[in-house]
Amino acid sequence: MEDLIILKNLKKIYKMGDEKIIALNNINLSIKKSEVICLLGTSGSGKSTLLNMMAGLEKPTKGEIIINGIHLEKMNENRVTKFRQLNVGFVFQSYNLISTLSALENVSLGLTFKGISKSKRDKMAKEMLENVGLGDRLHHKPSQMSGGQQQRVSIARAFVDNPKIIFADEPTGNLDTKTTFEIMDLITGMAKENNQTLIIVTHDVEISSYANRIVYIRDGSIEKIKQNEIITQGEMANEANL
Repeated sequence: MEDLIILKNLKKIYKMGDEKIIALNNINLSIKKSEVICLLGTSGSGKSTLLNMMAGLEKPTKGEIIINGIHLEKMNENRVTKFRQLNVGFVFQSYNLISTLSALENVSLGLTFKGISKSKRDKMAKEMLENVGLGDRLHHKPSQMSGGQQQRVSIARAFVDNPKIIFADEPTGNLDTKTTFEIMDLITGMAKENNQTLIIVTHDVEISSYANRIVYIRDGSIEKIKQNEIITQGEMANEANL
């Protein structure tokens, strides 16, 4: 399977007064199409900075970010924004929903910028919300939903236009254990079904069990990469009962 994302000698240095902080130090990594990757590390290890680099949210100090043959680091802000709109979906720890909008409106909002008609946007959003088990919550606002339901809206928003890449940054950080497994089963299941590349950032070893490969990040560097078998919620439950 061919590589979708290639990182070459990636470095990120922040300046704080006279001090230089190396957030990423010569990262080299290739991620294949349809692969589930977990960036695993403690707080401050550089894993979220690495995700931000791949998503075009931050510019590297040095190095190359090649996605589907395109050099992201050479693009200006407008081109990167357009690239994200066409190719990327995000799932965040804090959900990032607009409080004044319903679930349907939150999911369909991103489609507005693609010139899709309102009737088609609403149809796509409705179908996706039904896919994540929220067919009866279409017109509920975030304050009327549980954390797990809000994260399902966030997932529906990320997947609604079938992007090539899904970035999930601590997607279960605000959820209880049962809901965590349900959400991870949902995200990884949908990515596999749609042949999407899924990149998960977490500090949780249990979450990393869902990935094909685990990339251990420490002090801005890749410590090691481990091949892994994906474990679902059901398999975890069976292991717990042994």
